[in-house]
Amino acid sequence: MSTATASTSVTGASETKPPIKIYNTLSKTKEIFQPINPPKVGIYLCGPTVYAESHIGHMVGPVIFDTVKRYLRYSGYDVTWVVNITDVDDKLIAKSRERGIPMSQIAVEMTADYLSNLRELGVNQIDYLPRATDHMPQIIRFIEALIAKGHAYEVDGDVFFDVMKDPNYGQLSNRSVDAQQGEGGEAAAKKKSSGDFALWKNAKGQSIAWDSPWGKGRPGWHIECSAMSHEILGDTFDIHGGGLDLMFPHHENERAQSGCCHDAPMVKYWMHNGLMRAGEKGKVGGKSDREESNEDAAAGKISRSKGAGGLSDLIRRHTGERIRFFLLRTHYRSTIVYGEEGLQEAGTSLEAFYRFFDRFAEISGQSVYDLQPPASRAEGEFDPGKDALLVEMHGVRQKFLAAMDDDFNTGAAISVLFDTLRLMNRFIDENKLDANSDKESPAVASLVAAVKIVRELTAVLGIFVKAPPQSGGNEGDEALLDSVIRLLIDLRKEARERKDYATGDAIRDRLSELGVALLDKKEGTSWERSS
Repeated sequence: MSTATASTSVTGASETKPPIKIYNTLSKTKEIFQPINPPKVGIYLCGPTVYAESHIGHMVGPVIFDTVKRYLRYSGYDVTWVVNITDVDDKLIAKSRERGIPMSQIAVEMTADYLSNLRELGVNQIDYLPRATDHMPQIIRFIEALIAKGHAYEVDGDVFFDVMKDPNYGQLSNRSVDAQQGEGGEAAAKKKSSGDFALWKNAKGQSIAWDSPWGKGRPGWHIECSAMSHEILGDTFDIHGGGLDLMFPHHENERAQSGCCHDAPMVKYWMHNGLMRAGEKGKVGGKSDREESNEDAAAGKISRSKGAGGLSDLIRRHTGERIRFFLLRTHYRSTIVYGEEGLQEAGTSLEAFYRFFDRFAEISGQSVYDLQPPASRAEGEFDPGKDALLVEMHGVRQKFLAAMDDDFNTGAAISVLFDTLRLMNRFIDENKLDANSDKESPAVASLVAAVKIVRELTAVLGIFVKAPPQSGGNEGDEALLDSVIRLLIDLRKEARERKDYATGDAIRDRLSELGVALLDKKEGTSWERSS
């Protein structure tokens, strides 16, 4: 079978999009995904408050929704994904005073750090990154509309949303109005109800403020996201994402003010990812970037642990691809337990694929990374015919797609990928393929077709997009390291061939002491880091 066969589209495959189920936090059930204006899909994800360097917890949502967008686009949808940047906040103001520099400078620095880390983890599907400070006119108009409709009120330069005026308030988080808690302090005395929340805050003589009909001030937390999402995605959009910690009060309040302002539901599907915890307890990050809590202390603790503060150091030690793979091994609604052991396990799993890719290159004369996979699900449909390997790969592909169709279950999908690895390695062994095999043989052609399927599926997850260095760090240094180790592998091979086993063992043992493990297989010796 030729390599082209694996990407032949089935007639009519593109006419009907596959059914995808999404767990909707609002309904507490899995629902068939039916966009508001198909094939267009709008997604909004709450982004960071940029007052400090990003940690790994900040990457969970972006990696998940980068993958969601990839899969929806692969399934035939035209997706617009928005991630906001909150660049005005109490913590930013405090950091500005602490460092003696403008708040805007801190925001620019920390936004650059955030974007750099996203790039290293392969998060490149974001279409819009709106900043709160660029949307003050929209925020003010939004608040004015709520006041005009009787859903908000002004007291001494502060504006509050009246939760008692929204009969649907509390449905997302399943809380009664009586269970709500708003801001304390001076603001509490101004509110009609304890659950009312701030839309606009009086600046009280502060230098960081904007003019408004209610005097100088700045926006409350929740109104920023409502205004920015509306500006880009409209009255009602398809998917709103964020961590479970944002369900209340942030998303509950967003939903209330947007629905009341536009007389329409803000969002059709609410998707909430599980939180990352440091070990068995302690979330990486607090309940949110806006709330002080004992969980913020957990964030401080992990930021002082090895490599878990500024994310750039963690990326240098583990690579962005390993971290992305680590985050996707778990279903997005489950808790992710952060730790060095888990990252090392993810690295070991990736090394199994890297070794196969090296093996494939020797047999086929082609790099896995140069193969062009089908760009869509419809293009990837194929008839395996009687080719035994491709018949099995066809079944595995269907299992992968079924996992992703079921609420984007990346954990199950990754398990399926290991099935492809076992199938292809077994095929190579059974057909005795090696570097000396005829690269035009039917067996090699089948193997190439199978690897194209793997490339198709892994592209959906955003992994194996480009050839990685052996580890984090400078790629030139890593290439030199690889060359040196391969030279030692050749010297060891020569020593063993002349029955000088003592020298061969000495080379192996010394490399092991340096953190390099040699892997002897029938097709030759490869290496990986052992620590």
